[in-house]
Amino acid sequence: MEAITQIFDDLRIIVWGPPALILILGVGLYLTFGLRLSTTIKIPFGFDLLWKGHIQGDDKGINPFNALITSLSATIGTGNIVGVTTAIFLGGPGAVFWMWMTTLVGMGTKYAVAVLAVRFSETHENGKHVGEPMYYIQNSLGA
Repeated sequence: MEAITQIFDDLRIIVWGPPALILILGVGLYLTFGLRLSTTIKIPFGFDLLWKGHIQGDDKGINPFNALITSLSATIGTGNIVGVTTAIFLGGPGAVFWMWMTTLVGMGTKYAVAVLAVRFSETHENGKHVGEPMYYIQNSLGA
């Protein structure tokens, strides 16, 4: 039983230890700087488009505000809400700071995933567009 416990402990260190955190941070920084910080610099432009679309609103389709809310509802789940609450409770104000820093780096990753999903999306027989990691891995890498 101790051998199994040791194997799982070693696996935990690999999955949640410094190598994984460095890899996640490294990919986020690579994408953030590869996109020339556009995910951070263009935040005011995004809010401007969001506000203009919310005010103007047309019947041609979904307005930018509704698109944002729909996107957020698919991205933010109960686990994120509980995780943030727990981090603030256990870590205090420092946890909020590091969550913001992680968010700035994570925006590059989220943007890259969204662009790939749109670029390699498929259209089903019923005319609906689908684009998720399964589709862009299959369509871009031929897996």
